[in-house]
Amino acid sequence: MYELSDAHKARYAIHQFKVITDSLAIRGFYRPSGKFGKSLENCLKSLSPEIYGSMNDPRVVELKGLEYVIDRLPRGIEECTRVILTEEDHFSDSPFEKIQPFKRRRTSYRISDKEICFVISRGLSEIYDILTHMTFLNSEAKKIHGKMRDDSENITVEWAELEKTAQNKGRLSREKLDQALWNLSIILGRTYGETRETYEYLEKTRAEFKANNGLFSLVYHLGKRVDEESRSRENVLVVYLTPSLMNIIGHQKYGRQWGVDLKNKMLEMGLQGRPVHIVSSNLHSVVNTLYAYAAVKEIHPEISALGPYEFFDALRDHGDDVLAFAIQNGVHPMPDKSGTHIDCQIIDTAPLKCVELHPDLDIDTCALESNPPVILVMDYAFGAQAFELMENLLKPLKTENGEVRFDFRSVSVMGKAGILPGAEGDIMLASAHVFEGTSDNYIFENDIVREDFSETTNVFIGPMVTVLGTSLQNRDVLVKLQEDWKTVGLEMEGGHYQRAISAAIIKGNIPRDIKVRYAYYASDNPLSSGHTLAAGALGKEGVRPTYMITKAILQKVLGHKTV
Repeated sequence: MYELSDAHKARYAIHQFKVITDSLAIRGFYRPSGKFGKSLENCLKSLSPEIYGSMNDPRVVELKGLEYVIDRLPRGIEECTRVILTEEDHFSDSPFEKIQPFKRRRTSYRISDKEICFVISRGLSEIYDILTHMTFLNSEAKKIHGKMRDDSENITVEWAELEKTAQNKGRLSREKLDQALWNLSIILGRTYGETRETYEYLEKTRAEFKANNGLFSLVYHLGKRVDEESRSRENVLVVYLTPSLMNIIGHQKYGRQWGVDLKNKMLEMGLQGRPVHIVSSNLHSVVNTLYAYAAVKEIHPEISALGPYEFFDALRDHGDDVLAFAIQNGVHPMPDKSGTHIDCQIIDTAPLKCVELHPDLDIDTCALESNPPVILVMDYAFGAQAFELMENLLKPLKTENGEVRFDFRSVSVMGKAGILPGAEGDIMLASAHVFEGTSDNYIFENDIVREDFSETTNVFIGPMVTVLGTSLQNRDVLVKLQEDWKTVGLEMEGGHYQRAISAAIIKGNIPRDIKVRYAYYASDNPLSSGHTLAAGALGKEGVRPTYMITKAILQKVLGHKTV
């Protein structure tokens, strides 16, 4: 009998997770403690994602994974027994509290003490993401519940102390806090230091962003929910996927409106005859690169004297000054009104002519032609949402007077990705995109090349794998991808963007020779222990590669300075 390798088993687990999730969208509901929920949990445990560390160890609660998940789910999710995923937003005029997770652009509403509703507008990738996090959270909740009672079914001393701490609304003294954290560490199966580190992280995000309810409350309610569920069917956690969710699968309701809004604005601005360059990135890099130096040179000369990357890092507290100047010189912000959560900027480069850039940037703004380009900057898409957005953006605009076609010249994607052969801060240039778990692949000529970066910069060139989700990766699969496809990194959007670009070429919506550019900076290394996404954001170290890539893109769009 043929024996499956660990990589094959992991790929099968990813496939099964996807199939089960797709079927649940049709079925309409599932119980995490029921048959379907256990199947999802078994897939996740079989996969043993790197980002969830010690998930498979029944003795300990995975704290870094818990931090990662709680940052991406709405505050109070641990208290809820009814979780609804729906497509339509009926809550804008309701009294329900609107909640947005700390590190995910998604909308949810707290309906009651026990009920929360997610408004799904970003496609299947968002559903996979939420159900993966819910599966992990339920698995850890069961571990916590296992420490609630002793062999005689009596409440343990540790749990009784946790209950007092969680229900205490006052501020604990230093001594009481230390005792409470020590007690909690016993329940979690973690050291005092590990427990305190997670406590302090959650307290910081709770105080600054109201992102969660704190570690004591989180652990207490997770364990309490499982206990109440075991005692009464009325308290069983149920996840509902409403029939309207099917509207997002293939119908592209949100992306269609998003594309129409942008093209109508460009039409209103009289830009339909101008060359258009699409840039998928964050919403500050392009604006900062083109406008920040001129904006702050006079009012903050001490910042202007810094080197380029120190200069861009120092702009964090001066974003309003930069944006105000940019708006006066051709930048038109386009906050999203469609529900996609993708804000944009339309940059008319005509007023940019000879605006002074940082002296170390080799970008030419003085040689702008009589028909200067338009730069359309769109915020990061999420997974499969990238196809929907790009497909609708590249379509001709239908008006009462017929179709309006825009002159799209290039699509540039600056992304952050997990690197396989290198380290955080390194740069990856894609030579192709390969969809994880399938033989689907897209090869293209990348207009960004090694020579666009300094010799001292670590640049890796090769295929990028487009994955189902950041939480569904394990070492065996990634090593296999390196061996088979010679992949240099993993990300979630590139393959979807290229699929839409190829489709637009076939349909005749854009020219075959359109320039495509894919450059990624490494936010993590999922093969390196302690360097996965669960370890936290790249922070200041991400400034240099972000602006290196932005500079390379703008040099392609606007040209190099001539000496």
